[in-house]
Amino acid sequence: MQHFDYKPHGVCPMRISFDLEGDTVHNVSFTGGCNGNLQAISRVVEGMTVDQIEGYFRGISCNGRGTSCSDQLAQGVRQALESAK
Repeated sequence: MQHFDYKPHGVCPMRISFDLEGDTVHNVSFTGGCNGNLQAISRVVEGMTVDQIEGYFRGISCNGRGTSCSDQLAQGVRQALESAK
């Protein structure tokens, strides 16, 4: 299992941390942002694959920003998976 820290862009959280075991995501945590909503996202995605997270969350926009916390998570786990190859 590899640990990753991703610096999101255009959203409130300053960091998204997670572990990858192959293409499966574990232990997601956000630093900053809306604590309750981000805890919920972290629980929902536990054990999902990168493809599943992208399928559910990629492209979601928050208040017209063109991205969101969940979209940034999808981008971060994809980037981590690609860098781990």
